[in-house]
Amino acid sequence: MKKKRPVVIGIAGGSGSGKTSVTNAIYEVYKEHSVVVIEQDYYYKDQSHLAFEERLKTNYDHPLAFDTNLLIEHVNELLKRRPIEKPVYNYAIHTRSDEKIPIEPKDVIILEGILVLEDEQLRNLMDIKLFVDTDADLRIIRRLMRDINERGRTIDSVIEQYMSVVRPMHNQFIEPTKRYADLIIPEGGQNEVAIDLMVTKIKAILEEHL
Repeated sequence: MKKKRPVVIGIAGGSGSGKTSVTNAIYEVYKEHSVVVIEQDYYYKDQSHLAFEERLKTNYDHPLAFDTNLLIEHVNELLKRRPIEKPVYNYAIHTRSDEKIPIEPKDVIILEGILVLEDEQLRNLMDIKLFVDTDADLRIIRRLMRDINERGRTIDSVIEQYMSVVRPMHNQFIEPTKRYADLIIPEGGQNEVAIDLMVTKIKAILEEHL
């Protein structure tokens, strides 16, 4: 018997909002159905044609930083139950790595990233659209802790980047995509009630699709 179309879930929200926590919570519930997570930040554009000094100027919070056409192409392939090779981005050299990650088609596809709801074509591929809405003070604290502990950044550099790039890009591009969401989840992975509601809804859709 031919399987039906996979279910596509989009999870958007600002940097440090808790998108990954929500993604992991949903993944844990549905991993027996076979789930794949496609992270938008693997799809930053290849910049190998630019000098390193030019790459350093990349605004990673702007829609034009992403190779959205490739992401759409890959989602369409997965919807046809064909495998893809997910690109890998190397932040040390600010361009795409030669490495690729083979991804097999699954019953549930989770698209996670700050701007996955920004592009209409990408939105149209989604069955469920979520926006993780977290207060700015929590997001900056989480970003500070991550960038200092995991990326070796200084407090001053993180704050400068947040004020000059992250905050204005959030207000201009990310926050407005909230209006496309089917469900807004306040406080991310800490919101167990919203996640439980989401799980129930996905179960119903899975029963229709699979």
